[in-house]
Amino acid sequence: MSGGQTDGSRALRVAVADDAVLLREGIGQILRAAGMEVVAAVDTAEELLGAVAEDGNVDAIVLDIKMPPTHTDEGLRALERLRAGGSTAGVLLLSMYTTAAYAIRAMSAGSGTGYLLKDRVADADTLVTAVRTVARGGSVVDPEVVQLLVSARSSEAAVESLSARERDVLRLMAEGKSNVGIAGELHLSLRTVESHIGRIMAKLGVEDSAEGHRRVLAVLRFLGRDV
Repeated sequence: MSGGQTDGSRALRVAVADDAVLLREGIGQILRAAGMEVVAAVDTAEELLGAVAEDGNVDAIVLDIKMPPTHTDEGLRALERLRAGGSTAGVLLLSMYTTAAYAIRAMSAGSGTGYLLKDRVADADTLVTAVRTVARGGSVVDPEVVQLLVSARSSEAAVESLSARERDVLRLMAEGKSNVGIAGELHLSLRTVESHIGRIMAKLGVEDSAEGHRRVLAVLRFLGRDV
């Protein structure tokens, strides 16, 4: 995928929902600058659901978690309704705070899902990359959330048994990085990364999977239980 294209023939079509007008408009500007088409920009989850249903051809959604009327979990409930209705559009949830329970709930909705802190919106490249990732069915988890979960479980024997390098690999796995991406970031060979992942899965008792989202979800669930 290049630029904002889905398959080289058309731009990614994205819907945005956030009740903060400046943030909503800022997200729209960033996505348009990256070559994407913003097909809807609304301030409630209900409006977002209506717009997506009416359009029928949205590739990705950027969605605040807390919106009117209760400012609790409207975005998460909208995500769950989309998935229950069979939508495969990528959904990137934005949160003001690092909330492990919300991140795990979001990732439990299935592949093509991401969870980022709103601070990341200031980094246009991070936002654009995350939208592209969920649009193609990948997973994105904010690094701060991953760090929170890893820290919260650091006293557990299984996590404690991981070496420093294995923890680095685990953190990048949970952020949705591919094996190739992990190798590049840690300056390791692909074979070495694969060996680390095998040992991590064995130590954590997590069954490995070829599907990236399931791998992320398995690690997050392990790290995040009881958090």
